[in-house]
Amino acid sequence: MSIFSAIGHLAHEYSVARARYLTERQVRALPYEVQKDIGWPDASERQPSSRIAVGSWAGGR
Repeated sequence: MSIFSAIGHLAHEYSVARARYLTERQVRALPYEVQKDIGWPDASERQPSSRIAVGSWAGGR
């Protein structure tokens, strides 16, 4: 694996993680009733979101 493909891979993982974060942020901004109607996983818990640790932003692999 060349350095360019490694950087490209990391950039792709970062962009996927960023898109997921932005989507979750938009869904969490919806009213509770709408979150419940669409079946948002933690709509009933309403826990504050925790920050993802550095190095784990690429997802749970």
